[in-house]
Amino acid sequence: MGKRVGLFVPCYVNDFYPEAAFSTLEVLESLGFDVVYPENQSCCGQPFLNNGMVYDARKLAERFVDIFADFDFVVAPSSSCIGAVKHRYDGIVKDARYPLLRQRVYELCEFLHDVVGIENLRFQTPFRGRVGLHNSCHALRELGLAAPSELHIPPFSKVRAVLSKIEGLEVVEPSRDECCGFGGTFSIQESAVSAMMGRDRIADHRTNGVDIVAGVDMSCLMHMEGLAKRDGIPVRFVHVAQLMTGRV
Repeated sequence: MGKRVGLFVPCYVNDFYPEAAFSTLEVLESLGFDVVYPENQSCCGQPFLNNGMVYDARKLAERFVDIFADFDFVVAPSSSCIGAVKHRYDGIVKDARYPLLRQRVYELCEFLHDVVGIENLRFQTPFRGRVGLHNSCHALRELGLAAPSELHIPPFSKVRAVLSKIEGLEVVEPSRDECCGFGGTFSIQESAVSAMMGRDRIADHRTNGVDIVAGVDMSCLMHMEGLAKRDGIPVRFVHVAQLMTGRV
């Protein structure tokens, strides 16, 4: 039996995009990991952290540590929530197990790239066609999954490297790696600006002639999906794990 992986499923994935969670489970199990979904898991607390509600966030953060501390690894189909666990629990969680746990918490593509290794990836289902890759802010600028344009450093992308192992898939990226405008409660507090930013990202992807846009954060994709549906734009939004399993 392989090492034990705790599967953490963010709230919005659990409620609206379960196919992203099932695909993540399928990918991990195909690599020989013993994957466990703790049924008592809940929100990581990021919405509270975003709004300065530290007391409420602390209770959820401590719950997260208590549930996942004993796993060899913790993996989630989200860079946003994993970013919160890795970088925003520090100082609010007093549990002595947290410093070790944060080193074993990964976004899915980060885990496949850094722990499993690109050379060991074999996806069984080919994908024929072009897909636009949305690089979310948390993936770029908090977890460092790719080179953000403002740093002017040599380009790299762990997500793109993982997707390169899918036979037949052509990944194309928009001209700019700007925010889609979701930003959690930003999309509520500044809805007009948020919508403009989202429509700008959709238009950028559409210039590449794609009808599917994929990413590691369904929260960003959910925002753009809503705008595209409202505007009658025929484009679908899927999690990258779905490309790996053919659940598209």
